[in-house]
Amino acid sequence: MESVGHEDAAASFAPLRPKLMRVAYRMLGSVADAEDMVQEAFIRWMRADRTEVREPEAFLRRTITRLCLDQLKSARKKRETYIGPWLPDPVVEEQEEEDVTLPLMLALERLSPLERAAFLLHDVFGLEFEEVAASVGREPAACRQLATRARAHVREARSRFQVDRKRGLEIAQAFLAASRGGDMTALSAMLSADVSLHSDGGGKRPAALRLLFGIDDVMKVQRSLVRFFEKGGWELVRVAMVNGLPGFITREADGELQTTALDIEDGKVTAIYVMRNPDKLKHLH
Repeated sequence: MESVGHEDAAASFAPLRPKLMRVAYRMLGSVADAEDMVQEAFIRWMRADRTEVREPEAFLRRTITRLCLDQLKSARKKRETYIGPWLPDPVVEEQEEEDVTLPLMLALERLSPLERAAFLLHDVFGLEFEEVAASVGREPAACRQLATRARAHVREARSRFQVDRKRGLEIAQAFLAASRGGDMTALSAMLSADVSLHSDGGGKRPAALRLLFGIDDVMKVQRSLVRFFEKGGWELVRVAMVNGLPGFITREADGELQTTALDIEDGKVTAIYVMRNPDKLKHLH
């Protein structure tokens, strides 16, 4: 009987796993941590008295949210000692349009864990505040206030004119060709005057130790990289949407993967996000 019960639990959990993973990843910004939280939610589902659960999805969403709230506390302590700029793990979305882009995920980092949960559950996943309240252990009115405060903080990060996917990938391809081929004139023409460069090496691989702002500083870095690219040894894995932004995945001369994502407005690249930390790229192998 025990094994049958476990088989039933696994069968009912499986179709909900992708949804739980989406919630956990958007809460934590880490694929590995999100997978751990989903696995812990599964263990708790196996142990629960499932005959008392009327809505498994709601029960598991509350479980994953609370697990993530606890995890965020320890994650923030680790973030304080992180070497260089921190970026969320790159997630490559092949089909569906991404509802939380990379700039928005960075904006979510500035929120308190409860504000982050309220915003994601209500504004992104479309839950009523009564369900949000049940998930985070607060009153609906308090959750409404949390979401309102969060909305004010992330307003600028929500893309108002998201670039067309096909056009965005064309720009990403052109950016790759110009930056790796050494055509600095073409590359400069693609960048906005206030472009920023975010490079996450996590102390594991060479990367800029601070954010770079403005076309002059960004182009200075790009020019210095050309001589490395001219030596060859890198290859394009594919052009793809990375965290909801046009970009590409490359295998660099050291044999490690790298992702580059581009924020594009009015045809110009306004931000470049480069992930080089091998720990954050394992899931892409």
